[in-house]
Amino acid sequence: MKKIYNILVTNDDGYEAKGLLELVKSLRSIPSVHVTVVAPANEKSACGHSITLVRPLHFISVDDDFYKLDDGTPSDCVYLALATIFNDAKPDLLVSGINRGSNMGEDITYSGTAAGAMEGVLHDIPSIAISQLMDFTDPSGDFTLASRTIKELVTKIINGTFPLPTREFLNINIPHGVDDAKMKVTYAGYRHYANDSHMHANPRGEEYHWLGLHPLDFSPRGGQSGMSDYEATLAGYISITPIMLDLSAYKSMKGLESWLDTTA
Repeated sequence: MKKIYNILVTNDDGYEAKGLLELVKSLRSIPSVHVTVVAPANEKSACGHSITLVRPLHFISVDDDFYKLDDGTPSDCVYLALATIFNDAKPDLLVSGINRGSNMGEDITYSGTAAGAMEGVLHDIPSIAISQLMDFTDPSGDFTLASRTIKELVTKIINGTFPLPTREFLNINIPHGVDDAKMKVTYAGYRHYANDSHMHANPRGEEYHWLGLHPLDFSPRGGQSGMSDYEATLAGYISITPIMLDLSAYKSMKGLESWLDTTA
């Protein structure tokens, strides 16, 4: 009898997001795969790797093996799914997405989508984050290529092995406006940031601020060979970046030791 392959799915766009529903449909079409969804009840984009400590959280059943977590973050969803639904045995794989919009470069640190995968690998579960670059004038988006890509990669994992060691996850970004694309292994690009906020006033004259979106503006990292995630998607490739959770700046350690030893 063939083993059932258990996959936990989450996202940061919320349980009703088209990308999530397309992802679930694609994964459930793979033979011998069982998919369990635990997703935020509300959109949690750019929440980072946050968990909720100041209020209780509630599972709400949406459908068979499909739950929303009332006001939970993606990390909450994974954490509590492992403590309750998967308390006897961990899932074989975690997939977070399909995100509406890219998660490249340092944006990974903001990303709730990436954070879902981070929480997975913290618990020694092979994990994937997948995002779709968007034209935001089209509110629905097309996730056809992303759905086909994740099905191909998950099938490859089921029939073989997960390609990364512990505490590392795959971060996938799908280019916009292409029907087919080759996969390219990339590194996380160097993102340029600015302060984009907008001040307004409500009818009572009270000021409030609305954070804006930055245009996608990247550059290659100096001294780094290969192609960045942004360069790859711009060239029409599917970007696949191995991400590690160890944030230590190893190259700076000796310099820091010398600085500490220097008399002021």
